[in-house]
Amino acid sequence: MRTFAICRLCLFAVVIGCSPQNQQAQSHPRPVKVVRIDKQSADSATAYAAEVRARHETALSFRVSGKIITRPVEVGDHVRKGQLLAALDQGDYQLAVQALKAQLKSAEAERRFSADELKRHRELLAQQVISQPDYDRHEAADIAARERVKAIKAQLAQTVNQLEYALLIADRDGVVTTLEVETGEVVAAGRTIVKLAGLDDKEICFDLPEQRIADIKTGQQVGVTLWADGDKKIKAQIREIAAAADPAGRTFRIKAALAEKQDDMRLGMTATVWISSYAAERIAVPLSAVFTTQSEPKQAKVWKVDEQAAAVKALPVQTGAVLAGERVAVSGLSGGELIVSAGVHRLVEGQAVRLPEGDAVAEDRAKP
Repeated sequence: MRTFAICRLCLFAVVIGCSPQNQQAQSHPRPVKVVRIDKQSADSATAYAAEVRARHETALSFRVSGKIITRPVEVGDHVRKGQLLAALDQGDYQLAVQALKAQLKSAEAERRFSADELKRHRELLAQQVISQPDYDRHEAADIAARERVKAIKAQLAQTVNQLEYALLIADRDGVVTTLEVETGEVVAAGRTIVKLAGLDDKEICFDLPEQRIADIKTGQQVGVTLWADGDKKIKAQIREIAAAADPAGRTFRIKAALAEKQDDMRLGMTATVWISSYAAERIAVPLSAVFTTQSEPKQAKVWKVDEQAAAVKALPVQTGAVLAGERVAVSGLSGGELIVSAGVHRLVEGQAVRLPEGDAVAEDRAKP
């Protein structure tokens, strides 16, 4: 009993000693730094690294195989339509043409002989000197000779085409952007030899992250600046949006057509694409004003100040993108509200606070 009485006495003393201190701590206003929420309407633009490219770029190759004997162009050369870009050794194709021409002469001679024979046997058949099967045999020989001439003519035309295919000719005016081979190499048909970019139509190419693909659409107007001339903004229009993301970078390739002619714009130049997005009412607060509690670690909150009661109240918010100036976009607040901007982890619900005097509040506003 004596021990129990001593314990109760100690506990009573602790309660009596601590209660005034806790009440004093809660009633003592804590000085805080605050900001006034300022709601503004503004246009924002996101920048993406881009490159100037030709809208039409063709990979040219030989339609036959062979050894390259000449390649009179280099990377960066401007070429005209019909200009020679590379040539294969035509010796074998020339020999094949000569052989087929000789075969054609022989076949035509046989065709003339079979035609004369058929005419003579037709007269003999009319005089009933030969039988019908004998005449039919000569008629079949004449048909075979005639068709052989047609076949050799077709082979000769094909070989003449192959002789022409041994010359790689530019199919349009443009500039050589890539050379894949050197003189002396033996190449197969279809292998890329030269890449030729047209200069009549340029476009801007850039990659867009998948989380931003909903921000643009085909036909949308965008601004373009060149690194070489960053002060001048060029108008462009979204022409093409890739249907699938790149498997390596998980980005979508976007192509924008220039709305104004740029003769001084060179292929491969570094550019920046500016995509505008309109935000009707954007609210941003300092990062230091946002906090979470152990009981709700996924719910962001801010301390809203009740100016009449000079006390704070936790207000849930939804955070967005991090902005410049160590600020973050939020929703769930209204313009004109006063929130605590520093020391948020030292406050408790309903705690009394002491606001700055004078115009300190008005001078520090949360702007996007």
